This record gives sequence, C-alpha cells and structure tokens, in this order.
Amino acid sequence: MERMASSTELDQVVIRIAGDSGDGMQLAGDRFTAEAAAFGNDLATQPNFPAEIRAPQGTLHGVSSFQIRIADHDVLTAGDRPDVLVAMNPAAFRTNVGDLPPGGTVVVDSDEFTKRNLSKAGYDTDPLGTDAVAHLTVHAVPMTTLTLGAVEPTGVGKKDAQRARNMFALGILSWMYGRPLDPVEKFLEQKFAAKPDIVRANVLALRAGWNYGETTESFGTVYRVAPAALPAGTYRQITGNTALAYGLVAAGHAAGTDVFLGTYPITPASDILHELSKLKRFGVHTFQAEDEIAGIGAAIGASYGGALGVTSTSGPGIALQSEAIGLAVMTELPLIVVDVQRGGPSTGLPTKTEQADLLQAMFGRNGESPVAIVAPQSPADCFDAALEAARIALTYRTPVMLLSDGSLANGSEPWRIPDITNLPRIEPRHTPPPEDGDPGYLPYARDPDTLARDWAIPGTAGREHRIGGLEKADGTGDISYHHTNHELMTRLRAARIEGIEVPDLDVDDPTGDAEVLVLGWGSSYGPIGEAVRRARRSGRVVARAHLRHLAPMPANLGEVLARYRRVLVPEMNLGQLSTLLRARFGGDIQPVTKVSGMAFRADELHEALESEFTGTLADVERARTPAAVAAATKIDRNGRERA
Repeated sequence: MERMASSTELDQVVIRIAGDSGDGMQLAGDRFTAEAAAFGNDLATQPNFPAEIRAPQGTLHGVSSFQIRIADHDVLTAGDRPDVLVAMNPAAFRTNVGDLPPGGTVVVDSDEFTKRNLSKAGYDTDPLGTDAVAHLTVHAVPMTTLTLGAVEPTGVGKKDAQRARNMFALGILSWMYGRPLDPVEKFLEQKFAAKPDIVRANVLALRAGWNYGETTESFGTVYRVAPAALPAGTYRQITGNTALAYGLVAAGHAAGTDVFLGTYPITPASDILHELSKLKRFGVHTFQAEDEIAGIGAAIGASYGGALGVTSTSGPGIALQSEAIGLAVMTELPLIVVDVQRGGPSTGLPTKTEQADLLQAMFGRNGESPVAIVAPQSPADCFDAALEAARIALTYRTPVMLLSDGSLANGSEPWRIPDITNLPRIEPRHTPPPEDGDPGYLPYARDPDTLARDWAIPGTAGREHRIGGLEKADGTGDISYHHTNHELMTRLRAARIEGIEVPDLDVDDPTGDAEVLVLGWGSSYGPIGEAVRRARRSGRVVARAHLRHLAPMPANLGEVLARYRRVLVPEMNLGQLSTLLRARFGGDIQPVTKVSGMAFRADELHEALESEFTGTLADVERARTPAAVAAATKIDRNGRERA
C-alpha cells in the first residue's frame, strides 16, 4: 500500500549540497536549480569551490558545495544559512553543519562515515547521533550502498556507479520538495548521449533516491514552495558569466559591429570565453592567447580594426595588462576589460570572491590613465552592465573596466530574456572616407559633445594615421614631446572620462527622513537589499543606494551623501570605496568590510545596521582586527582553522 506523505507549505527554503570536489555537487545543484526555475520559483544560487584542482579525497580542503534558495517571492541572495544540508562525507558535514540553524535538516551518506573518513575530517568518533547534532533532524541514508544496488542492472563499473550518488541525493531532494524527475532525466540523456549505460545508471540512481524518500518513514513530509509572482515575460536561469557573455553579443548587435574576445583562461573568468566561443554565428571571434598580455594586445588590435575589443581576466591578469590598458588610453580606442575579481593578492584565493580590485581599476597604471568603470549588481544584471560598458567604450573611445566578481560570475538567478529589437542602438561612428575638398585628416580631432576622437578603420582611403603609445599631438596625432601639449592631452583624456553621461544615483528612501544611508557597489547589492528590508521591518528608518558607475561617479553623488548623517559602505575589501568617497566628498563615511573569500550574508549587514542604530558599529569593525578574527575562527599558526 502506498504511503501518504503529509504536505507542508513553505514560502522559501535554503538548501546546501556538499561533498568532495569529485562528487558532482555542482551538477546536482544546477539540476535542482533548473527544476526550481522551470517551476517558477524565484531563486538565487551560490556555488563554493575548493581552490585545489583535486584536493586529497575526503579532506576538509576538498569540500565543494552548492547553495540554492527558492521562494514564492522575490529574493536577493542565496540565503544566510541552509535549512537543509546534504553532506556526502564527514568532511562535507564538518565544514557545513555549523551553518545550520536549530531545527535544520541534515541528510548524510552514512556509508561514508567510516573510521578512515572520520579521521580525515578531524573526528575521533562518529558525530551522528551525538549531542552535537541533537538540535538537528538527521537522516543517515546509506546512499552508496543503495546507489550501487540501484545501478547494478546496468553493468557499469563500481567507480561509475559510485559517481551516480549525486543523482541519488538529487532524487531525495526532488521528492522532499515535490519536483518532477522528467526534466532531470532528459538532461542526463542529452549530457551522456554517447554513453547510454551511464545515462541509465544515473537515471536509476535518481529514481532510487526519489523512491527512498517516498517509502521511508523518516521522510514523512513533502514541502511545497509555490511559484513566485514575477513580472510577465520569458525567463531562464542564468549565471553572471553567461549573462555577461550574452550582453557582449547583444552589444555587438546593437552597434552593428563584430565582437572580438582576446583572453587567457583564469578563474573565475574562464566561462566567458567558453560561452562566447559557442556564439561565432553572431559575429563573435574568440582568441585564446598564450598569456594575458597577448590577450589584451589582440583585443586592442581588434578595436583598431573596427571591432569591439574585449578581454576577460581576474586581478592577477589586470596587473599584467596594466601597460596595455595604458596603451588603449593613449590610442583612445574602445576596449572592454572584464575583471572578475577574486581573493588576492597574487594567486590568493582563486575560487573565492572579493571586491578588492577597485583601486587597481581606478589607478593601477603608470601616468594619468583614466578609464571608465562599471560594476554589475547581480548575475542577471551582468547582461545590462556589459551593454552599458559597450555604450561607453564605443561612444567615448575609451577603455572600460567591467568589475564583476566570483559570487556574481558563478551565482545564478532568473533572467527575463529581453526583446533584442528593443535594445538601444549604439552608434560606433566609424570615420568615412574623405569627400572632395577635405582639408586633411586630423585623427585626434574631437567630437565637441563627447571629446571622443575619430575612429578610422585601417584601409579607409585618406584616413591613414599614426598609432602607438607615444604622446600624441592634439588634432594631428603626430608624436609630440612638447610639455604644453602633454598637459593639454592629459587634461583632455581626464575630461573625456569625467564628461561621460551616466544616470543620477537613485536613492531608496521611502519616508524621506532617514539619517543613515547604506551605499554599495557590485555584488553587495543583494545582501544590502535584504538587510535593509529586515531593518525596516524592525522599525528602523534607513535609506539605500547602489553605485553602478564608479568612474565617472554620478553627478548628484555629493549632494546625496550630504543629506545623511552617516553613510555605511559595505564592501568585500578593507574600505576602498570608502577611502575614495572620503577623499572626494568628506562626511561621515563608515566602511563595513569583509575579506573572507565569501560574499556578505544579509544577517551580517543587518547586524551592522542594528549596531549603527545602537551606537556600537565601531565595536563590530573592531571585531575584525587580525587578533579578533584569529580568535573567533580558531586559526592556527599555519593559517588553518583548528578542528
């Protein structure tokens, strides 16, 4: 007789799937995300990758996780803490169980809790069933044994059979949240089309997980999260890197020009290259160079040839490209430099996130080398930010730094697909051949509105001109070492950036009498938004605003800052935007900083807001001193968290 499970309605749930980096956690999380997106939930995801390509199996350093938040209302982050944790081994359990709130649910592969694996994770004894997890609901499921039994009819080897454990776990989650299996099965058939035995093994494991939830008494409840009321349109799930790639393609369409990406693969920017390489039919050209310097050099050459030149990298690559960016400043060519920021310095934390390249983007070149800087605020917004970067680059003949980061690049959310016919036109304004009576070509003659110089494509008759990194004479573009010309050209290049038209800063201040403003940039948008919502629900009067344009900054920014007694600036660095704002505008500007390699949580920023209103915010920042951080996280002398 079929068991009738009870059903509970939820407005949202946060799920984290964690295991060894070879356990397929990202694939399982991505498939659950696709199910939620197809169902119509609003959602946000945040993958977390180990830095090592393949850390020793079963160790704390090799844990990979994927967190997803699904809801029946609009959400801005992937959630502070998981309500449900699926842990495939003791290391994944230990690394993540501390994030669960009281009453949280844990599903573990009990087969993996062997003495050897427990020792690798730093456990002397099995923590399951002890007082340490008494505040949680723990489901110990022999996933490995059940998976091996389920896939036995396929005849696949034990190694391939064990790899299907992630599908068993996905099957349990799909049952718990009432999600159909058909879309996952169709995906598996497409992904492993050349390996029918692998398809069958994964499908059998998926169904076995679903059946386990259906028939086991310990799983007594199916949870329902209704679809969200999203604005009308066609949606798809999208990551920041994919959205950024599509934005570049759309920009090429809007400008009627080809897009050329010259790049060298680097975490976490590589997926931009992977995605654009699939889109050659849309006038996209991709070139994987031998290093970052060659990549940006090729992109500058493409811009010289009349295309939209783009390069993508992360902080270490920007350091290598600084001289070439200066060349693009001097030649006044359109160029988009995508910096998907990660933890630094040097190699730093290559798979973790940070916002610490702002000052590098602003000033990290020799001489006075101003560039425009644009920062997206969410994964889907990377599409619009790429369009805006292209508008500025092509209109004003300048390099544009596009500052994404790891949390945006790898995170995902629903994206309403725009109507390509409604995209605003970008006019590249290539210089035409001369007409009769033309007095002679002045390649550095300027548009009076934008101060942009002419952009003549090589081979255009009568438009031959000198190009290169030496200082140019005003108008003619000839080499000039004259001191007054250099002063003029330096000021012209700066004025061109300052004259870029950007929208005024929009402030969310419902009552108009807030004394505290929370000002963010980049990926802090979601956590700030959720923190402000919570503060307002508790009766706090607080305003918020978010900067997309960091160079030039909005014209009304100074007036906005002056309206508030204090401005809180959350950012994943040690206060870079705060430093710039204090230097330029003065006022009481308080940084709220984090450099842990992880994105802000909304509860962290809500705590900072509450501390501001109770007068203890300084204490919160003091708690981030090196000694306090080491004590709070129990860091040993090797820089590792003590077991």
